[in-house]
Amino acid sequence: MKDTTSRQLVITRVREQGRDIRSFDMRPAAGGGGAHAAAVAFLPGQVAALRAGGADERSSYFAFASAPEDEELEFLVKRAGNDSSSSSSGARSLYHLRAGDEVALTGVVGHGFPLDAHKGKDLVMIAMGTGVAPLRSTLRHALARPDDFGQLVVLYGARTPDDFCYRDETETWQAAGVELRQVISKPDGYEWAGSTGYVQSLLDNVLPNLTEPIALVCGSPEMITHTRDRLQEMGLDPESILTNY
Repeated sequence: MKDTTSRQLVITRVREQGRDIRSFDMRPAAGGGGAHAAAVAFLPGQVAALRAGGADERSSYFAFASAPEDEELEFLVKRAGNDSSSSSSGARSLYHLRAGDEVALTGVVGHGFPLDAHKGKDLVMIAMGTGVAPLRSTLRHALARPDDFGQLVVLYGARTPDDFCYRDETETWQAAGVELRQVISKPDGYEWAGSTGYVQSLLDNVLPNLTEPIALVCGSPEMITHTRDRLQEMGLDPESILTNY
């Protein structure tokens, strides 16, 4: 699914998430083809091309953190550094916007996660950093269909506890039966009683307990490569390892 239709979105809420990360709730602007987020068609895991500046600014890419059926669209935006790349420029522009500002949605890209093809399977969602955004989209979609899937597992890695996003939602996920495991890679200077290391290290405690798992992996290219290798070492078929883009 690829949508290249351009439309205006209006920001309705901005929240602080992890360190230097903000979430932006948006709706189609009035006259933009419907004010409900469902007016924007996408699959869990897909990515939106957003342009925060004028028509001369290039679009930057942000995964949907909301489910397709949610009332609003949501994106995670990390504060960008000072390099001159177009992606960093777009993130800098968007990061400083506020409720009421408008953003242009110039397209929807990536193949996303075709969950309908995996009904009845256990879903193991593996994310690092802001890679949790497309997995949150997937998780919210799956939680709205509790009879369609088996066990839902979220393995979420970050550098420090301050870098985790959606900390206000984790209890709700667990109350809904989600198995959530978190790991940090930089424990020095933090009070942290949980696991340390890299997110793929959590697979050893999860995968052997599942009968027919599908792995959904989001993160940096290096993290995806290491996680895919580890999953295959543990016996998972390549066809059962999905990336969103």
